[in-house]
Amino acid sequence: MKPSILFIDIETAPDVVWTWGVYQENAIAVKEHWYVLSFAAKWRGVGGKILVRGLDDYPGYKGGNSTEKRLLEDVHQLLNDADIVVAHNGADFDVRKLNARFIAHGMTPPSPFKVVDTKRDLVKVAKFSSNRLNWLSKQLGIGQKTLEHQDWKLWEGCMKGDAKCWRAMKVYNRHDVVLLRELYEILAPWLEQPNAGVWNSGIVCSNPACASRHLQKRGVYRAKTRVYQRYQCQKCGAWSRDVRSASGTSVTPVGKRYA
Repeated sequence: MKPSILFIDIETAPDVVWTWGVYQENAIAVKEHWYVLSFAAKWRGVGGKILVRGLDDYPGYKGGNSTEKRLLEDVHQLLNDADIVVAHNGADFDVRKLNARFIAHGMTPPSPFKVVDTKRDLVKVAKFSSNRLNWLSKQLGIGQKTLEHQDWKLWEGCMKGDAKCWRAMKVYNRHDVVLLRELYEILAPWLEQPNAGVWNSGIVCSNPACASRHLQKRGVYRAKTRVYQRYQCQKCGAWSRDVRSASGTSVTPVGKRYA
């Protein structure tokens, strides 16, 4: 068994504000608050289908955020069904932005889930020249963003209800999830994640994207006062160890970063 892993990426409109200038200025007042424009999402291991929705996909769309609550209800249901949510900069941006809009619309919290942030969590184990999704994707040979040099006119067009801009935005949003999924598959054995053993009985790879039973005993982990059997997955390469010391009964191993 594996957890339900959801890949997600959102695009938002900016705040529209008044200022006295254009450089290092504070806003005098907010004319229009930001809102969610679109989202793209995919379940890991469920074919190649990526769900993409923009505000213009919902009945009654009249520009602006007129159908935002309908869009948020769809996102809310996806989060309800997820055990793990994977997003790039998701812990600081996507999840918190969605929570802000859920609260603004008087919605209840989605059911609890764990967040794997491929930007935040990668910093803990590796130092690339940049942790931007586009940079990592190009360096690791995954691909690159579809609108690498697109200026904010695309966002402005969507805010005005321009159909051509909406089509381009959805292509952009969808492709970010394609890159996110490919990036996660590469990084999964390296990242600190929820233990796949929680969803399984017996000893399995701790990587929730793997959960293989093809483990090999590879030495021991020595804590301050105890010694634990150590394993390496022969499928994804992730390391894990028993949760009981070597003198006890072997049970489901936990992830590599166990100090």
